[in-house]
Amino acid sequence: MSQDLYDLLGVARDADADAIKKAYRRLARQLHPDVNPDPEAQEQFKKVSAAYEVLSDPQKRAAYDRGGDPFGGGFGGQGAGFSFTDIMDAFFGGSAGGATRGPRPRTRRGQDALIRLEVDLAEAAFGVSRELKVDTAIRCTTCGGDGAAPGSKPVACETCHGQGEVAHVQRSFLGEIRTLRPCPACRGFGSVIPDPCRECAGDGRVRSRRTLTVKIPAGVDTGTRVQLSEQGEIGPGGGPPGDLYVEIHVAPHPTFTRHGNDLHCTVVVPMTAAALGLTLTLPTLEADLVDAEGAAASGLQTSFELEVPPGTQSGSESVVRGQGVPGLRGGRGDLIVTVTVETPTRLDPRQEELLRELATLRGEEQPTGRVRATQKSVFGRLRDAFNQH
Repeated sequence: MSQDLYDLLGVARDADADAIKKAYRRLARQLHPDVNPDPEAQEQFKKVSAAYEVLSDPQKRAAYDRGGDPFGGGFGGQGAGFSFTDIMDAFFGGSAGGATRGPRPRTRRGQDALIRLEVDLAEAAFGVSRELKVDTAIRCTTCGGDGAAPGSKPVACETCHGQGEVAHVQRSFLGEIRTLRPCPACRGFGSVIPDPCRECAGDGRVRSRRTLTVKIPAGVDTGTRVQLSEQGEIGPGGGPPGDLYVEIHVAPHPTFTRHGNDLHCTVVVPMTAAALGLTLTLPTLEADLVDAEGAAASGLQTSFELEVPPGTQSGSESVVRGQGVPGLRGGRGDLIVTVTVETPTRLDPRQEELLRELATLRGEEQPTGRVRATQKSVFGRLRDAFNQH
């Protein structure tokens, strides 16, 4: 090659490595065959790539500056190969595919684990501590997590010499293209375990059942997840553990239904009681936490009295403040009691006689019923207002 290599790249003879690399990137973007199909540009790209191969290598550059032949037999010979990653650097400013070079770590963080836990409504409302038995990967106690049998240790891979990558060379019209691939002998780790631990087969972890105590905070609901940091799976090679998530499922309650932080329940009263009024004694949710003997000692309010006024209609609601579910961020919801009036379906002759007598007294022997008007729309109310004036 008669043309000066520095002139090919357009740099001074005393240019540093960064200046040479920047010049090559600039020219590669202009002359690469994928960008410029002109045959002359392709030929120039070969020369520029060969010049960069020499000037980017300190030994080859020193030989060239002394007047030697850095190609060892002319352009296109065995010494004229260049790295495919250098071309990718020219276009993307980094290594090919964005992959980092060097061995990948054998020790990695473990995966997170998820288990589901069913609790009662009272436990979800007021909090509870539970013991859980979980099957997860733990660090192997025989090898301490490094995967090697006691008395041995991992050694550098002889194939890649600890680099974790091997070069793959392919000839093309550009010359020799060299790409880096994970070493098949060590799977990219850069080391091999000649004598794996028999307990974990070289993985550094084993499966085991263990018992954990999880504290469920007050106010959780179905779908709430409680995080236990570093209680998940131990990572490969004895790496740090992931987290354990406990997903809560609240079992249905025979009396109460939960809507947000409010509780709902329904009481059924006879028709006569709804007409005359009565006082009901109803349980609170706290009653689920204690038995009959421990209720007084605990100091919890396990019941309350609800006044049903005379003339209560079926479907009416009474709100008991502060008897709902505690919130995760404080406060407490309400208890909404819906009254359902039960109409008797079977009457003996005397009961029927008394009801007919009551109907006579109230003038209801031949009731016609009342049709309630539906709520008018905004336009209907406006029309009525105009019609009144």
